[in-house]
Amino acid sequence: MRFLIALSAGSRGRLAASALLASSWLVQSSTTALAQNAPPEARDRQESAIDDAAVAPAARERTEYMGRTIAPTMHFSGAGWLTRPTREQEEEPLKLLNSLKIQPGQIVCDFGSGNGYHSLQLAKRVGPTGAVHAIDIQPEMLEMLRERAGPRGLANIKPVLATAEESGLAPDTFDLVLMVDVYHELSNPAEILAAVHKSLKSEGRLVLVEFREEDESVPILPLHKMSQLQVVKELEANDFKLIGQFDRLPWQHVLQFARHDAELPKVALRPWRP
Repeated sequence: MRFLIALSAGSRGRLAASALLASSWLVQSSTTALAQNAPPEARDRQESAIDDAAVAPAARERTEYMGRTIAPTMHFSGAGWLTRPTREQEEEPLKLLNSLKIQPGQIVCDFGSGNGYHSLQLAKRVGPTGAVHAIDIQPEMLEMLRERAGPRGLANIKPVLATAEESGLAPDTFDLVLMVDVYHELSNPAEILAAVHKSLKSEGRLVLVEFREEDESVPILPLHKMSQLQVVKELEANDFKLIGQFDRLPWQHVLQFARHDAELPKVALRPWRP
């Protein structure tokens, strides 16, 4: 399965910088709090990371899916944006984690984990009897994750390097698969969703977190937003059903799905309102 494919770090220049700015990981510079509030030296580092970055190549297996354009992915050289100081205020990730109702002992997957921003918190919540599979296709991202997890004593995180052919999702394993600002970048959504379907336990959940397309105030480039209706349309077409949603994050939709054959009840979508 081909997904989250990135060029080497040697690919540089303004073309790469422009593509990275189109990544869902970077907000529009005119509105982002990072760009507005960071000290000059921090802004210089951000600009340097953009100049040095490489992104997914244009020639991918799929560039469009069910009426939307698939977004490019972010190279590991821009990973500092994932741990920016303003993220807690801008996205309120604690609210997201609380909404997931994770239990000690559960096996969860942080799919497209990057440098482990969410993996670390998930590991604390599942505890030593649980496990977090942190899946990413860039080994550099997983190395950053290891460097952050080691000093925290989080031995229950399992970094998993995916490849162009293998998703890294173990069958019949997960109570929860979490994708935060990842799904819209998958170059083969149907194939990945099929792998997720197989990886979930009978009542396991797939949770997608995506920046709201319906909300013009969210300072993310439109290519990297998704509407509720688009998410539900794509997931239902791939044998999932909506079982819940959380609408209290500042910028993002949180939509929970289960396998179509799970005994969990399907719910009606509540349209987002400002």
